[in-house]
Amino acid sequence: MHLYLHIPFCKQACHYCDFHFSTNLSAKSEMVAAICSEIELQQNYLPTPHLNSIYFGGGTPSLLSESELAQIFETIHRIFIVSPNAEITLEANPDDLTTEKLRLFKNYTNRLSIGIQSFYGPYLEFMNRAHTATEAENCVKKAQDVGFENISIDLIYGMDLDKNVGTYSIRPEDIWQTDLDKAVALSVPHISSYCLTIEPKTVFGKWLKNKKIANLDDELSAKQFEMMVKHLTKNGYQHYEISNFAKPNQYAQHNSSYWQQKPYLGVGPSAHSFDGSSRQYNISNNALYIKSLHKKELNFEIEHLSPNDRANDYLLTGLRTIWGCRLATLDGILETNFYEIQKQF
Repeated sequence: MHLYLHIPFCKQACHYCDFHFSTNLSAKSEMVAAICSEIELQQNYLPTPHLNSIYFGGGTPSLLSESELAQIFETIHRIFIVSPNAEITLEANPDDLTTEKLRLFKNYTNRLSIGIQSFYGPYLEFMNRAHTATEAENCVKKAQDVGFENISIDLIYGMDLDKNVGTYSIRPEDIWQTDLDKAVALSVPHISSYCLTIEPKTVFGKWLKNKKIANLDDELSAKQFEMMVKHLTKNGYQHYEISNFAKPNQYAQHNSSYWQQKPYLGVGPSAHSFDGSSRQYNISNNALYIKSLHKKELNFEIEHLSPNDRANDYLLTGLRTIWGCRLATLDGILETNFYEIQKQF
């Protein structure tokens, strides 16, 4: 079983991000208390209390203090049975990763997922990231120095700064190749890389609507994707999911549970949960979430999945991975012979 915790706070808003978060950190301690309360109220949601992975996402979980982490983990260990080999991941931004903070995280977690996005300074500024290119490289080295071996970094491709601000100095393909080279040189065991998308309610979305920036170039994105696959596989990474690459035996256990349709509990505002037959979606409002949990009430929407819904989910996630889909699994979900059904069309 798997546990996800959404920490909905950030120092500043990245221009591409449409996740649920707030830059007002004043309610952080109240939020932690509410999350702990939800864990207690949802303790029977999963089929068993045994956890194989815990994932702190956001937002920016690296903003949590020592006392806040201790409070959350005390609740987790009181409610659940955490496997001795459980993968415990914390998402972090490079600018938070001082040596002192890394040592703190090492006491509670065994995996870091660092949101680097790019090693190129102008791109980081364009995306409104809070860290510099130097911090992007140094934070990985510092994490390795304090003993973190299981490190994942996030990168974004499909960016074309020249097209948007008119500085024709370096080709975007060359910038991307340098990012890939630096990622490989850091010897991190896992790389997640996503194509830039522009969502309507983000800063980039507003800029695009007002023609302050140009639309994305699909051909450039496709070319950079091919560059990435070729370069990372050549350097020993296995392309095990459309956006994820790992050294052998270093696949992300928690994220793989999503793609393999395993039950998970999500706590925190906007977090999703899946029990095998339904999905739950927590309210995406910090104040209302805290208010509900203060009254020991859960505030979520639920979607009951039909066999067709579950089959579609299985196909959509399975076909993104190296594991693919099995006809026997589809037959079990649909309680029929999938192959025979397809022959009718």
